[in-house]
Amino acid sequence: MTTQPSELAGDSLCAVILAAGKGTRMKSEKAKVLHRVFGQPMACHVVEAVRQAGVSEIIVVTGHQRDEVEASLSPLRVRYAYQSEQLGTGHAVRCAKEAVEAGVKDILILCGDTPLIASATLAGMVATHRDRQAVLTVMTTVLENPANYGRVVTGKQGEVLRIVEEKDATEAERLVKEVNAGIYLVNRDFLFSALEQVGTDNKQGEVYLTDIVAIAAETGLQPSRFICEKPDEILGINSRLELSVAEKKLQRRYNDELMRQGVTIQDPDSVYAGREVRVGRDTFLGANLHLRGKCVIGEGCTLDSFSVLEDCVVGNDASIGPFCHLVSQNIVKNQTIPPHTRLLTPEG
Repeated sequence: MTTQPSELAGDSLCAVILAAGKGTRMKSEKAKVLHRVFGQPMACHVVEAVRQAGVSEIIVVTGHQRDEVEASLSPLRVRYAYQSEQLGTGHAVRCAKEAVEAGVKDILILCGDTPLIASATLAGMVATHRDRQAVLTVMTTVLENPANYGRVVTGKQGEVLRIVEEKDATEAERLVKEVNAGIYLVNRDFLFSALEQVGTDNKQGEVYLTDIVAIAAETGLQPSRFICEKPDEILGINSRLELSVAEKKLQRRYNDELMRQGVTIQDPDSVYAGREVRVGRDTFLGANLHLRGKCVIGEGCTLDSFSVLEDCVVGNDASIGPFCHLVSQNIVKNQTIPPHTRLLTPEG
């Protein structure tokens, strides 16, 4: 049975999204979470997924380029906590303690650099956590190549014992393919109590949020796991290469949704349709087509290959020839635009 977001809403649950880091591997002067993917900063995708999962109370922990990050999130109605020094994920969550409302029972923790996470996956995790009456649920997934991810260390019965970061793992632990997705759902009282026990005795010299898993296991509070069945969703963006991978996957998700709604797309892997683009049923989109900005395409239209439309309105049954470049145009019903047409506004 699919969990509906409305079933999860309530003041007893809030989310903390970690967005304070620099992202040095991006080779950029810009904070990592400000890099845009599929039309908006990557952190915005995480906020939207959390809210669509039914979590209305969201706290974002900012730090590096705080003002710019908060400005990018301002339309999304979130609250903020500040991490003045980047001393690890556990420290970042500690910084959010005072921002968590008194009535909150459970806290969903995510990183702001995971724009592929789906709201349905988060809703499923919340439902599982509540069904099991768990104190701590950690999201995991299985990767054929688990490099750079923390490994899930289990006991003889398959129970979760701890999570070990790759830099701190033994050779045997690095062979484990079940990895930490970096998403947790934790009882508020246990979370902040456990974080007070976490030190910095690791190769990074940081306060690892992952250490709370071992603390739960050692005190008899068996950690629960929620396995993400689609490993792509937990991709953390740490490089321009991973940014491009996320862009392509989010675009393909949107194209797939358009096709489910009755749009024909000749080559879904080559068509770019922005997140604000709307397309009516029975419309045909040719290969290598770009629809940017707030395009609204009617029903029964034909948009041929290699054309670029930006902020255009296209009426029902209109046809756009190949190799056209149209900006801010209003194409009326049944109108035909010849190939190679270039109409730009205001210059024309």
